[in-house]
Amino acid sequence: MKKLLFIGDVVGKSGCDFLKEKIYDIRKKHNIDFTVINGENSAQNNGITKFSADMLLNCGADVITTGNHCFKRRDSMSIYDNDNILRPANYPDGCIGKGVCILDCGYFDIAVINLMGTVYMEALDNPFTTVEKLLGEINTPNIFLDFHAEATAEKKAMGHFLTGKVTAVMGTHTHVQTSDEIILGGHTGYITDAGMTGPELSVLGVDIKAAVDKQRFKFPVRFTEAESSCFINGVVITFDEKTGKCTNISRIIER
Repeated sequence: MKKLLFIGDVVGKSGCDFLKEKIYDIRKKHNIDFTVINGENSAQNNGITKFSADMLLNCGADVITTGNHCFKRRDSMSIYDNDNILRPANYPDGCIGKGVCILDCGYFDIAVINLMGTVYMEALDNPFTTVEKLLGEINTPNIFLDFHAEATAEKKAMGHFLTGKVTAVMGTHTHVQTSDEIILGGHTGYITDAGMTGPELSVLGVDIKAAVDKQRFKFPVRFTEAESSCFINGVVITFDEKTGKCTNISRIIER
C-alpha cells in the first residue's frame, strides 16, 4: 500500500509559507509517499509564478496542478516547461503546457491528470470526453485526477463517470472542504472539494472587507490576501499500487 497526499488550492505567500512550515510533519505523520499540490492561486495577487511554483516544489510537491488561473501570470508561462507542473488537460490542442504527468516509481507508475470543469467556467473542451481519451493512453492503474470545477453536480458526475477507472477524483476550485469523502464502487476515492491552504478567517483566502464590499455594493474592488492565521486542507489517499484501488480516503485539516 502507498499513500498520496493531495493539498487543496494554496493561496498566496502566507499559504506557501505555512505549508512550508507544516508539510514535513504532515508527510511524516501520515507516512506519505507522494505529494500533489494545487498551486493555481499560490502567487501574490493570484495565479502561479516561477517563484511560487518553486516554493511548492521545495515543499516536496511531486506534481503541481492548476486551474482557471493557470495562465493569469503571463510573465511566468515558462513554468509549464516543467513536466511536473500541469495545466488542465482540456485546454485546446496547441496550448502551452500539458495536463498529465506520469511519475516513474520503479516497479509501478502513477499518473496525475488535471482537468477543468465547464459549468460556470471557461468553455474548454468537454472534460468527460477529454478524460476518456486520456485513459486510453495511460498504461498504469494508479490514476489521480484533480478536477478543478465550480459546479458540485459536475464534480459528482465526474466521480461516478470514473468509478472503477481511476484511483481517485479530487475536486478543487471552490476552496471549501466538503465532508463527502467516499470510495465509489469499492475502488475510486472521491471528494467534491479538498479545500484550501491559506488564511482561514477570510473569504476563500481574500481580505474579508473587500470580499463583502464586492458582494454588498457590486462595485469593483481590489482583492488582497487576508491577514489571518492559516490552515491546510487536503486529503490522504491510501491505494494498492498493483491494482490502483483506493482503500482509504481521509480529509486533513491542519491549523
